[in-house]
Amino acid sequence: MIPFFNGRDVELAVSPNEAYEAVRNAFVAYARGEWTMQPKLYVTNYPAGDFRAMPALGGGHALLKWVTSFPGNPARGLPTVTGLVLLSNAETGQLEAVLDAAAVTALRTGAAAALAAETLGRYGWRVASVVGAGVNGRAAIDVLTSLGRDVVVWDVRREAAEAAVKELQVSGYVARSLEEALSCEVVVTVTPGRQILFPEGSLRPGQHISLMGADGPGKAEISVSAMARSHLFCDDWEQASHGGELAAVVEQGLVGREDVTELGDVLAGKADGRRNAEEVTLFDSTGLAIQDLAIAKVAVAKADELDLQRIEL
Repeated sequence: MIPFFNGRDVELAVSPNEAYEAVRNAFVAYARGEWTMQPKLYVTNYPAGDFRAMPALGGGHALLKWVTSFPGNPARGLPTVTGLVLLSNAETGQLEAVLDAAAVTALRTGAAAALAAETLGRYGWRVASVVGAGVNGRAAIDVLTSLGRDVVVWDVRREAAEAAVKELQVSGYVARSLEEALSCEVVVTVTPGRQILFPEGSLRPGQHISLMGADGPGKAEISVSAMARSHLFCDDWEQASHGGELAAVVEQGLVGREDVTELGDVLAGKADGRRNAEEVTLFDSTGLAIQDLAIAKVAVAKADELDLQRIEL
């Protein structure tokens, strides 16, 4: 019988702090070549949305995530992200667990956003803003709060931002405007990627920005010119240079591989992070299968502690 983790089960099994540590360890393992993955495969049905297949191998397990992104779904009363995560034993090939992909995605997205901020933010920073209070934005708020950070929240739907601050017991407040949120020393953007939040000249010296929303072709949260003038980091060069914020600056020839540092290399001590207090650091997140693997492994270790539905194949 195979345990199935629904969204609530995933949340019960993996705390924000556990998600943060698991994703951090996954970045390091990937940078050292101990964990492996292939860039995500997109099966597109634009303008409606896309399907993504994401495999990974590491720590005695193999994983495949089949997940969707359909931005118009909320207007239909449906979630933007749905899908399943399959976790198998890497030695026998046997399926060991099935998990809700949306919950796994939210946890690892929030953890990666906070990890980049903690790693690349200016020394002594205190306040982060999270722009976008949807499922993934709330996860970022949750992880940052668990790390003891004050969080300012903004969303196009003020009621969503207010609910996030109240329900997640945030040490912070709802921003009075988008401009106020974008002026914080650390900013996490978790939007659909249809609006440029940072035009030319809008970035402040010393800021760190975790760009979490533009995870596919045609999406962007920052202008090409603003990005080209910053110290650039990403989760994975191959993915980000083709389907993340980096894609546009790479396509225009403004940035090459030598101009971008993978976050895992910084965490593993193979590369430098922030160079000084005044530079702007940008982290381009496209979402990695190794992050999903890290979350799934933590969840499965708690299987016996939870009242899980079990599936007979």
